[in-house]
Amino acid sequence: MKKLFLFIALTIYFSSVYSQQNPAITSWLQNSSGINGSHYVSGNSTVIADNVAANVQTVQYSTNWAYVSTHGIPAYPTGPFLDGNPSVASDQNAIFKIPLNPTQNTGTLTSTTGGNIGIFINGVALFDYRDGVAWNSSTNSLCGGLPGMSPCPGGPGSSQSWNRDAVPAEKAGFDCSKGHPAQGNYHHHQNPSAYKLDLNVISSICSLYDADGLYAIDSTTHAPLIGFAYDGFPIYGAYGYKNSDGTGGITRIKSGFQLRNITARTLWADGTDVPDGPSDFTTYPLGYFREDYEFVSHVGQQDYLDEHNGRFCVTPDYPNGIYCYFATVDENWNSAYPYAVGPYFYGNKVAAKVTSITETVSTYTPSSSGIAEEEELNLSVFPNPANDLLVLQVNGLNKHDVLVELIDLTGKKVASQTILQGSTITYFDVSTIYSGLYFLKVGNKTIEVKIGN
Repeated sequence: MKKLFLFIALTIYFSSVYSQQNPAITSWLQNSSGINGSHYVSGNSTVIADNVAANVQTVQYSTNWAYVSTHGIPAYPTGPFLDGNPSVASDQNAIFKIPLNPTQNTGTLTSTTGGNIGIFINGVALFDYRDGVAWNSSTNSLCGGLPGMSPCPGGPGSSQSWNRDAVPAEKAGFDCSKGHPAQGNYHHHQNPSAYKLDLNVISSICSLYDADGLYAIDSTTHAPLIGFAYDGFPIYGAYGYKNSDGTGGITRIKSGFQLRNITARTLWADGTDVPDGPSDFTTYPLGYFREDYEFVSHVGQQDYLDEHNGRFCVTPDYPNGIYCYFATVDENWNSAYPYAVGPYFYGNKVAAKVTSITETVSTYTPSSSGIAEEEELNLSVFPNPANDLLVLQVNGLNKHDVLVELIDLTGKKVASQTILQGSTITYFDVSTIYSGLYFLKVGNKTIEVKIGN
């Protein structure tokens, strides 16, 4: 009897240990230091503090599920949204139920839909390409739920022959972090790295507001795990191992979709004859609609993704391999369709937003907290020399609060700032500091900087 009890106890223990090692439990950015959200208003570069806790609040788990509680607010500032969007990022008070053992869907594929299709590791929602606007071929005009538009045939959420892609169509309304709210639900349709950090900057929104986001693209290392889709499979940033077995070096992981070579919108890529879309390619340029793309299989090129925007691969978080989605970008680091997941899920879509937890769960507590192991961070400092502002940016993902101290040549601390968990940037106002050499102390790292001429 004692042996049986011991066997059961050990089984439960090892099961618990195994569960706690699952990245779907351990990868979330849990807010342990009281970080609150913040936002900008149009024309004012001074960030306004909010009273809503940022990032993820708690992670609980059972044998098969992780429960992630979040307000849906990032640590990086949100806004402004310059397309007239009357909404602001607001408290979602949500619990996301994520499968710990995702499985491939071997039956009829499930399309991604409008609204939440995944969640980033900071608790912010992921949407797919669409924005609820489409082309009504009967009226030869856009339709949808936006002000001034007539409803689409079939009502809200119905699919049309030509469905608008939110990433190019709503660019004017995205903040510097490439996000915006829908009825308060702040979300990203695309790679959540600031516009200003792209190799080709296609938006001027970061000119007045900090170039911040969930992470900064780093082409020298495997991209971080940045979220999970609603089928439970992980989502990575833009770079990974060239080969699916973890070999081949680091490369940009590429979408298998490309723009079609068309001069009329009369057929889908598979040849289906559909109601005509707009023939005006000036007002509605190629790429304005999801159906402007076609999938091309790249046999033998493992750095190209499948029709779900993923592949089976070995990653630092999954050394034995798993199916992974990637937040794809082009050679200029501009977002590349289908952006993260879609247009169909690879796995069985079983995750959901729930109002309560109805099974026995354990609470996951991260093993470390407070200041990060800064020696692992890849940091950029600019400008150097600096006259007004000295900026420090993390390349990659910042998993903890990072204390940064400005030290003079005598060893005296002149100022300090913190790069918040789940953000990438901080800066020092050095306009009133005496000219000379100083040091930025970041954990065990010391970076020499010059202030003034």
